Amino acid sequence: MAGDGHGAGGSPNGKPRTAAFFDLDKTLMAGSSGIFFARAAYETGMITRARLARDVYENLRFRLRGSTDDRADDVRKRVGRMIAGVRVRDLERLSPRVLAGVLPRLYPEMLARAYAHQDAGELVYILTAASQEMADLLAHVLAFDGGLGSRSEIVDGRYTGRPAGPFNYREGKVLSMREIAEREDIDLDASYAYSDSESDLPMLRAVRHAVVVNPDPHLRRIAGEEGWEVLHLDRLGRRLKMLAALGAGTALASLGRVVREHSDGARADNGRAARGGSRGLQSRSYGRRAASRRARDRRGR
Repeated sequence: MAGDGHGAGGSPNGKPRTAAFFDLDKTLMAGSSGIFFARAAYETGMITRARLARDVYENLRFRLRGSTDDRADDVRKRVGRMIAGVRVRDLERLSPRVLAGVLPRLYPEMLARAYAHQDAGELVYILTAASQEMADLLAHVLAFDGGLGSRSEIVDGRYTGRPAGPFNYREGKVLSMREIAEREDIDLDASYAYSDSESDLPMLRAVRHAVVVNPDPHLRRIAGEEGWEVLHLDRLGRRLKMLAALGAGTALASLGRVVREHSDGARADNGRAARGGSRGLQSRSYGRRAASRRARDRRGR
């Protein structure tokens, strides 16, 4: 069943199945899904405006520079504190707001790849450090075969704020892959993985076919060494570089205009000075000739 974290339960012909595992943030979608959860939480009074502003900044930095272990761990702890004591149903009611932000930012190219895998008889999973609830929600809406995320402990219908299993990050993703592979008879050695970050190297190396999407600099270098396929879909960095280039071009044009204006002004000043000097010389020459004529007239008298 799509969205419940597992497929149909084994290959129909008895042979191991293959699967494609898609990271979520910066891979299936532009930017971070977490920012839309944060916005929904702010709109319902769960977090402050200052917290939302910091999350927006972190999302921009993530899109431009990628993730780090420290920031990922910080986000997990902060979300745990935020949801502690919150009813499961209240978080579920944020789903429409979250989807309204996430769905328009999905890459059509990545969805086409995912559906091509399914059409070839391969299982497709979202594999993310985000919450299991987010993974399940998107897997269901996108008609994927399941979602694998980070689980949070629930007691009596409320979140405790504590994790309910390993963090689905770095080697934690490989644990999730192996669990689903054992349950669904998946051959990881014939499977696919898509991700953007160096932190997902364990996930990428757990399969035969690794594809990097919008890679951070470290992963871009490793992908070149390994011969992995690289996809560039995120346009934010290129747009900022273009704006910077346009800004530099505008600045150079302005500087050139100032230099030209200064040069033109200097030439005009020099021209006026030259004309003034010429008039002065002509005036002095005329004065000398007039004085000479007066002297000749006096001698003639």
